[in-house]
Amino acid sequence: MKSAKCYVRASSLMGYEQFESMNNSFSASPAVIVIGAGAAGLMAAGFSALQGRRTILLERTSDGGRKILISGGGRCNILPSRLSTSQFVTASSPTLLKKMLRAWPLAKQREFFEKELNLELALEEESGKLFPTSNRARDVRDGLVAWNRRAGVELRFDAHVVDLESQDNIWRVHLADGEVVEGSRVILATGGLSVPKTGSDGTGLSIATKLGHTINPTYPALTPLTADPPTHEELAGLSLNVRLETSGIAGALVTEGGFLFTHRGYSGPSVLDISHLPILSRMKGDTRQEVYARWVDRDEEGWRDELIKGGRWRVTAVLREVLPERLAEFLVVESGLPYDRVCSELRRDEREELIERLIRYRLPWTGDEGYKKAEVTGGGVALEEVNPKTLESKRHPGLYFCGEMLDAFGPIGGYNFLWAWGTGRSAGMSL
Repeated sequence: MKSAKCYVRASSLMGYEQFESMNNSFSASPAVIVIGAGAAGLMAAGFSALQGRRTILLERTSDGGRKILISGGGRCNILPSRLSTSQFVTASSPTLLKKMLRAWPLAKQREFFEKELNLELALEEESGKLFPTSNRARDVRDGLVAWNRRAGVELRFDAHVVDLESQDNIWRVHLADGEVVEGSRVILATGGLSVPKTGSDGTGLSIATKLGHTINPTYPALTPLTADPPTHEELAGLSLNVRLETSGIAGALVTEGGFLFTHRGYSGPSVLDISHLPILSRMKGDTRQEVYARWVDRDEEGWRDELIKGGRWRVTAVLREVLPERLAEFLVVESGLPYDRVCSELRRDEREELIERLIRYRLPWTGDEGYKKAEVTGGGVALEEVNPKTLESKRHPGLYFCGEMLDAFGPIGGYNFLWAWGTGRSAGMSL
């Protein structure tokens, strides 16, 4: 039998019609069963089938890829335009994480979408994100589903997996309706716990736990933070670009980007990217993980000069030059200053207190919006328990993990899709 590498090459040279015919000759072989038709599962199933393996893809929803559909505000941020492995978070080995990330380079992933799926990608200069030129997430999901069908994958929707067991080198996947699907290998790609309305209910993590795998503590990541009482409720809906920094028992991090006041707290890219540290600190029983905001790119001296030069201008008028009006007024009043105070009347201590609120504003937080609004799940299957090249379980031969089930996540901006595409391919190719 030819190598997996040869099969993949054959698929691109002879065309899918001929390759599908070749696949039929393997229809009697033991099936590879992929559980979960999200980003990682669709990639895993497609690459498995392209090696001539009979591949069955089981998905509990009626159409699959629902996180793809809602990503990027319905536009789907397929990939980032650049990659730094240090931006990823894991409680497992950083070295293993890097090996997994490098298995399918960013440039090759982009080439796959543009050449194999005919999805032209465009760079959004401001954010550094890559989107399909159609700005339609559905084109991405549908393109992956169609690619799976061309590769010969047997897609079964509305197939709710409830259990998994192995006996005599045969894996038995139990469905909610009582049916049992058998295969020689299983790829678990069921995702984590984030956005449960898309079908992520933790089934895969429960199965992995039952099978004896170490699951590093899970938690909602890339999720809005909340404050009780909602100190800034009157600013709800106001957005701007900020610089956030956090430090405490869970670590330190600086982020920059969009920030949004909500009725319950704070959201936006800068908040989501920093949220895991406050959440981890609370998991450790410590809520002293401070989060500070610098509202504009101006340092202490810069603000001091502006306020001194302000003369008979109202303080709020000087702040409104660079800050949204509502925020400018809120900061002045919160500093204990009369709304109509002019710059020349500011005492030194008043000016310095206001400057502190402008360059290092402490954002009070008490919680988070949880999995309901989390973009990913932190924690998951410990990376040490899978082969970093094949993603096969070290505890159970024939069992593979990929995507959000694994203990790793990146910032927003396509990084988590990159992780899903890459680990999905590694699991599918390794078969």
